[in-house]
Amino acid sequence: MNLGTFLGKQFIKVIQWNEPEPGVLAWRFPMQDMEIENGGRLTVRESEMALFVNEGRIADVFAPGLYTLTTHNLPLLTDLLNWDKEFESPFKSDVYFFSTHLQIDQKWGTATPITFRDKEFGAARMRGYGIYSYRLADPRAFFTQVSGTRQSYHVNELEDQLRNTIIARMTDIFANSELSFLDMTANEAALADKIAAVVKPSFTALGLELTQFVVENISLPDELQKSLDARIGMNMVGDLDKYSQFAAAQSLSVAAANPGGVAGIGVGLGAGAAMGQAMASALHPPAAAPAATAAPAAAVAGATKFCTSCGHSIPGQAHFCPDCGKPQ
Repeated sequence: MNLGTFLGKQFIKVIQWNEPEPGVLAWRFPMQDMEIENGGRLTVRESEMALFVNEGRIADVFAPGLYTLTTHNLPLLTDLLNWDKEFESPFKSDVYFFSTHLQIDQKWGTATPITFRDKEFGAARMRGYGIYSYRLADPRAFFTQVSGTRQSYHVNELEDQLRNTIIARMTDIFANSELSFLDMTANEAALADKIAAVVKPSFTALGLELTQFVVENISLPDELQKSLDARIGMNMVGDLDKYSQFAAAQSLSVAAANPGGVAGIGVGLGAGAAMGQAMASALHPPAAAPAATAAPAAAVAGATKFCTSCGHSIPGQAHFCPDCGKPQ
């Protein structure tokens, strides 16, 4: 390269990145037909990291701070590049920026129910959903395993991979779990911690750090949930006879509230029959019970007495004849 060619080139004095929008994980600084000036400045802001790549090899990683790019602070580039050439910039390298702040409110959920063996119900299927948060923690691993030399890489491009990883690890946990479904729903926080512990190594392998994992809901498919509700209801009722009476009363209430339906007609007929029976009882009272056997004539006659001396009648309660005064 002659001096004229060198002077006609463009040199980069300042390298920096402002994240333009949420969801960007990696971004490559535009370097086409440009070289970094020896002594140029690199600005890495909080929640960022920068990576130098020379001829496909990772040279240096920079944490947040302000750097002057010289051979003194680029030891790995010193080994890779020839620093003795005059008028030539040694920084013909690619620079990548990585966003390291939290990626919050990421959704996970089971697209289809997970089949597992429950110690109380036997084979069962379960659904679940929740949220998680993570950050990019290792630019080297992320560049090598995920983003590569692309111009940019976004959060939404990782969603399917991370969600499927979570569901796969959940399936392993449920397959070997000794907890019943009811125990899981009662201890969702403990279940979340257990799932997070199993999932974290998979995130680490991609250069990510799982910082939060939340189980918002664990449930059964609708048809199984109905069976579980019926079983819980029977356990709560206890007495089957009382439950049957209660269910019959509930059915009558529901049918009566729907007079236009078939059930309502049945209730109306039943009510009419009951009313007819009540009216018949009022119009035709039941026959009186047979009277007691008539008292003996002597007993009846004993209601009026006659004096043994004069023959006059004596009131039934008197003990003396009112005419002659004889005791009776």
